[in-house]
Amino acid sequence: MTNRKIRIIPFDMKYLEDYYKNFNEEITKYQWPDPFETIEDARALLQDFLDEMEKEETLVFAVVDTDERFVGSVETHGLSGDCPELGVWIIESEQGKGYAYEALKYILDYANSKYGKTEFFYEADVRNAGSNKLLSKFADSYEIEALDTEELVTDSGKELKLRGNRLTRKGIA
Repeated sequence: MTNRKIRIIPFDMKYLEDYYKNFNEEITKYQWPDPFETIEDARALLQDFLDEMEKEETLVFAVVDTDERFVGSVETHGLSGDCPELGVWIIESEQGKGYAYEALKYILDYANSKYGKTEFFYEADVRNAGSNKLLSKFADSYEIEALDTEELVTDSGKELKLRGNRLTRKGIA
């Protein structure tokens, strides 16, 4: 939950169609994955995430507004490791409202309180201004170490310039 116009709740397949429709070319422009070819492809991936969540390997949450309308997703993968990976995306029409920050803060706090995680990996294309601005908003609570930038081409031909970042929670003895 949050204190604003959104709630962060465990992902439910009732949001499948919205997830599928909104995980589009613009959202995936600077990401490794591409939009799903079919809704069944989306269902299979999300079911894998939900199965991993049951095993406490992954966290996948829906970001919804006060009318329960899907506005995005936030995830943490690799909970059994030392440095789980973070991911967040907000549908185009709802970007720029602070929802990605709220969702990411929620999952960081949740992973810390429930699993004791203090270090996370966050990767964003260097050209993705929104994702990189989002990362900087955590500088008061986390040491942020920029890692190497990897230039690569996806199977679909997207040219990416991905920079990893290690976030370490401040105030850890």
